Amino acid sequence: MATPARALGWILAALSAIGLAAAPAAAEFPDRVVTIIVPYAAGGPSDTVGRILAEAMGAKLGQQVIVENVGGASGTLGAARVAKAEADGYTLLLHTSAHATNSLLYRKLAYGSHENFAPIGVATTTPMILVGRQDLPPATASEVFDYIRANKDQVTYGHAGIGGPSHLCGMLLMSKLDSQITTVPYKGTGPAMTDLLGGQIDLLCDQATSTLPQIRGGKVKAYAVAAPQRLPELPELPTMAEAGLAGFETTVWLGLYAPKDTPAEVVGKLSATLQASLAMPEVSSRLRDLETSVASPEAATPDGLRQALAAETAKWEPLIKAAGVYAD
Repeated sequence: MATPARALGWILAALSAIGLAAAPAAAEFPDRVVTIIVPYAAGGPSDTVGRILAEAMGAKLGQQVIVENVGGASGTLGAARVAKAEADGYTLLLHTSAHATNSLLYRKLAYGSHENFAPIGVATTTPMILVGRQDLPPATASEVFDYIRANKDQVTYGHAGIGGPSHLCGMLLMSKLDSQITTVPYKGTGPAMTDLLGGQIDLLCDQATSTLPQIRGGKVKAYAVAAPQRLPELPELPTMAEAGLAGFETTVWLGLYAPKDTPAEVVGKLSATLQASLAMPEVSSRLRDLETSVASPEAATPDGLRQALAAETAKWEPLIKAAGVYAD
């Protein structure tokens, strides 16, 4: 006959076994909505790409993926939101290459661009084009470079805020020409383009996504593309190097990140989903319509994004330090 103590032990063991059997198995990621934070306003190039990716990745994951716009301070507000989010893969960041340079420009960031994120992969790349108001006198890139050198005190250049690709493109232009011109910050390249169309500013360097429609419409003058090769859409437009500014390349890429310490298996699944989404013909077609290109399979990986982030930081750090430009 079992002793009371032994009987109690059997009962407890049985209850424990029943409890374990009744406990639900660990849910497989994802089992709820995934949010991609785009740190820029709705309607811009990054937002549009984010929504295309969200739709495709949601279909691949079998869960809804939504975009939330958290704009402001050159993308640092949205990045800070993700840096502080739960490291579970349900809150992601889709940021431009400015994510690398913000760590150089902002001395009081609430996060580290390298330290506080788990890279998932590069999603897209887009070249920048230097454009001018329609009635600006120079007709060619070499002429506009001479015009800037001769009229630097009168020339105005618009950009979307310190640290953004349009700002860095202008900094590189001034450095290559050894000419300081008046820069006019805006809350986005959309307002800057509006003022360029209205003749309030002279020059703007912006993504092909935004500039090509205006170029094709004859509303702005296109001078040069800041890419290694000419664009198939504008074969007559020279590269900055061909126009006389060797080494002038400014390409905007978008990278997808999770908060640091996100489980490796979750990061791996998100990266594989990103790669599969970019390989979908309908996705690449929609992105081509935006004048942007899908990243290579090698770039659309955690290591690919990690390398891109490091290379971007190394590229711009000397110029930023030499210029002494900081955003507090």
